[in-house]
Amino acid sequence: MTQTHTAATPAKADLRRNRWLALALTPSLGAIRARKLVEHFGGVDAVFNASLTELEAAGLRAEAAQSIALGKSFEAAEEELMRAASAGADILTFDDPAYPANLRNIYDPPVALYVKGSMEALAAPGVAVVGTRHPTPYGIGMAQRLACDLASRGLVIFSGMARGVDTCAHKGALEGKGRTVAVWGTGVDVCYPRENKKLAEQIVANDGAIVSEFAMGTFAAPQNFPIRNRIISGLAIGVLVVEAGEYSGTRITARNALEQSRDVYAVPGNVTNRQSWGPNTLIKQGAKLVATWEDVWEEMPPQVKAALQDRVPNESSAPETASLFGGDEKLSPHEQRIYKLLRADVATQLDQIIEQLEPEVSSSEVFAALFELELSGKVKQMPGKNYVRTF
Repeated sequence: MTQTHTAATPAKADLRRNRWLALALTPSLGAIRARKLVEHFGGVDAVFNASLTELEAAGLRAEAAQSIALGKSFEAAEEELMRAASAGADILTFDDPAYPANLRNIYDPPVALYVKGSMEALAAPGVAVVGTRHPTPYGIGMAQRLACDLASRGLVIFSGMARGVDTCAHKGALEGKGRTVAVWGTGVDVCYPRENKKLAEQIVANDGAIVSEFAMGTFAAPQNFPIRNRIISGLAIGVLVVEAGEYSGTRITARNALEQSRDVYAVPGNVTNRQSWGPNTLIKQGAKLVATWEDVWEEMPPQVKAALQDRVPNESSAPETASLFGGDEKLSPHEQRIYKLLRADVATQLDQIIEQLEPEVSSSEVFAALFELELSGKVKQMPGKNYVRTF
């Protein structure tokens, strides 16, 4: 008897998972309605044992009721599981013990999550780093460096792998030898943007994950990306906004974070730059101003700090960190002059640097100093021999 019960349990769990997935694939039935339907019938199994009349009486649209009652939703789920397995993806459903607790507690959690990579990374404490698809050099530097600093201290970096700030955040986390999770607005088998395919592979290979609520094969429809933003903020403890314009989709993520009672952080920007509108406005509205990783760390819950304390380097071994107030005490005199001349938000052309420093600094000395600044990571060369400060 004991052996029979043990053998039957996985089968029952698989059946429940398939039924939750079937609800996720049912037409005209969103995540909120699906969960309410399960609550109405007292369990997901009862939903699939209900008659067409009972389903319609529960308020389902005819299309959804027929799909469930006639077994079409369940057939779709079985086919979907095979597609996911062939792509190396797992599926977490709402009642699965491994479903991330943070996400389960938001208003409209997905009924099913497709995951490639580490499921454990989804449940680990982390921060979402989001921003514009068109960042300034300053935004690029701050997003990548802050993500690096936070990831190296054990926090998972959540983002959407869109072009711009999102991509920089994922790259920064990998640079910091940490974990990062990309939430897609496509199926987990459809990489978007395509140029990030290698980045996606690196995320999975480094104990991170690709996650989506959209079915396998879902293409990059514009309406999907605002929808997935609630997952980015829902997985995280807090959301860090680096740069975002007035009408940026990042505003949706920040609003979701506030609705989900998440902390909101923002990196202040140049008030004359339109990409600074989002974070500067959030700061005026009460978001935590962030200049270094410590500004985020000090807001972490005590239990998170305690769990990750051994990952925080002491001062003697700490890596150089991102800051709005980068120091120049270790630079040579020529390097200091060039560093002070450059800006993080506007690129400066090489000829302009040479002209401004003549005759005190020769062109060869400028070349040498720029080379050393690039090696130390304080300066980055942009196309056309334009230079910016990285932080």
